[in-house]
Amino acid sequence: MLQDMNRHFTMGGLIKFTLPTIAMMIFTSLYNVVDGIFVSNFVGKTALAAVNLIWPLIMIFASVGLMMGAGGSALIAKTRGEGDDARANRYFSLVVVFTVLLGLVLLVVGQVVMVDAMALMGAGGQLLDETVVYGRIVMAALPFFALQFAFQTLFSTAGKPTYGFYVIVAAGLTNAVLDALFICGFGWGLPGAAIATALGQVVGGAVPIVYFCRRNSSFLRLTKPRWEWRPIGKACVNGVSELVSNVAMSVVAMLYNFQLLSYIGEDGVAAYSVIGYTAMIFSAIFMGYATGASPLMSYQYGAKNHAEMRSILLKSLAFVGSLSVVMFVAAECLAPALSAIFVGYDPELLEFTANAYRIYAVAFLLMGIPIYGSAFFTALNNGLVSALIAFLRTMLFECGAVLLLPLVLGPDGIWCSVFVAEAAAAVITVLFIVGLRNVYGYGRKAARK
Repeated sequence: MLQDMNRHFTMGGLIKFTLPTIAMMIFTSLYNVVDGIFVSNFVGKTALAAVNLIWPLIMIFASVGLMMGAGGSALIAKTRGEGDDARANRYFSLVVVFTVLLGLVLLVVGQVVMVDAMALMGAGGQLLDETVVYGRIVMAALPFFALQFAFQTLFSTAGKPTYGFYVIVAAGLTNAVLDALFICGFGWGLPGAAIATALGQVVGGAVPIVYFCRRNSSFLRLTKPRWEWRPIGKACVNGVSELVSNVAMSVVAMLYNFQLLSYIGEDGVAAYSVIGYTAMIFSAIFMGYATGASPLMSYQYGAKNHAEMRSILLKSLAFVGSLSVVMFVAAECLAPALSAIFVGYDPELLEFTANAYRIYAVAFLLMGIPIYGSAFFTALNNGLVSALIAFLRTMLFECGAVLLLPLVLGPDGIWCSVFVAEAAAAVITVLFIVGLRNVYGYGRKAARK
């Protein structure tokens, strides 16, 4: 069913609108988790560490899809709110084409720098060999992976968030079924896991192209694009926070791996892999809500409906706050069970991972605030503030914490660093939201149009 944005959203209506995007983000995370489960249990912990080492590099390049999807959606939804649907379709087509071109360029770059980058991270011997084997295969599908990320937001902007969920389910099932077939059935090991992941990404990127190229019931349709640098630049600036955020998170993940190899060794990287996979699902809920709600804010901003902007913001903060408490309690209770799914075959590693997870999980209490805040300012077409929140959260606060805290707390400082970073980022986010309330009008209790 087509979702109309030009209406008042109750809390229930807001959750219903964003639920498909939340589910879509969860499934995106889940099919990465599937790789971890199969690789760890059927190939081994060295292979699991290899996947965890290369994945941040892949994410750095694929993040251009998040940039174009989030930034392009803000521009497209605002243009629709202004009443110009034809121009919105032109911008939509241009965003998709540019995402493919960026993906192709970065595919080549990624293949060239991969070996040196992994060696710089401290990988050597068998670990380096397995990391490169997995990375080269998955990197070959990079343009589709970037498109998959872009369409996560663009489906919501098109008024069809549920369709985006269906696509991600199809991609995830493709990956899961092929993991079982290639790893367990054919005995292909780590290359089998990589092929399954790559083919899942092809499904996630190609199916939306087919849908939007045909006559459809959404607000958007792919047409022959007219090349315009100004909207491309605007989309890039709008979405740069998503790029900065994901690149920074990938850099932080690399830094974590480097510190863990230095302080603990391969078991530390394996434990971080487990925590990263499962924490990814929790954070995906925050990201899914923020991404799903963004087109609504962009539309109301374009329509100058300040009362509805205020309503969406307050409801969103209440939802994120409640969800944070639920996630923290769930993570603390489920840490041993979640860890056992991946490393139950190694009791010592299992205990170490569960204890580390409980320390890490405190960050869920505050993580949702900067995630939502960054997406909120992207929706308002303020890429600068959005990028600043993302940059401070990861590159400054988290990198600083993961470098300094282990000097004081030892290995436990690595797991504590994410909470320290999220707390600092949450404070900065609240200051921006309060400080800019009158600039964008969501601070005024104007009559709803």
